[in-house]
Amino acid sequence: MSEESGGPARGRDRDVEGRARSARPRDGLGRPLPYGAAGVARQPEGVVREPGETVREARRLLVAGMPFHAHEVFEDAWKSGPGGERELWQGLAQLAVGLTHAARGNATGGARLLRRGAGRVGGYADGGGETYGVDVAGLLRWADELAGRVERGAAAGAAPVDAAAEAPRLTAAPDGS
Repeated sequence: MSEESGGPARGRDRDVEGRARSARPRDGLGRPLPYGAAGVARQPEGVVREPGETVREARRLLVAGMPFHAHEVFEDAWKSGPGGERELWQGLAQLAVGLTHAARGNATGGARLLRRGAGRVGGYADGGGETYGVDVAGLLRWADELAGRVERGAAAGAAPVDAAAEAPRLTAAPDGS
């Protein structure tokens, strides 16, 4: 740790295998905070979950206003799941990151990722892939509506969206099952 910054003395934080890992605390939208600040616990990486568990955990994080963390859950699913489901999990991760960017005030990136993620999820579902209870039609409507609203708001100088208030339900069942 550097005495001046409270952070690493040299270079980037690394894990035991030498991969870059930021040890800085993060806020609920995944933005880095200063070393020593109180942050939101990060999602553990590489967790293998059953698909339904992935959807439930991501939904919980989205409702809590933590779409960046939900994206990490979806990322674990596409990295550990069957290759044929990659488009579903990547698309869901992109939707979560799109909401993250919109909540951080990056309207252009947010809208772009919302549309890209919706295209992936929609294409996967159109191909007949298992969606594990995800309300694809509702999710695609949500993404399209939010992307348009984020773009219009940016043009009008509106504030970033509230991630918790804008969170998609993901499933048709109110309890997230």
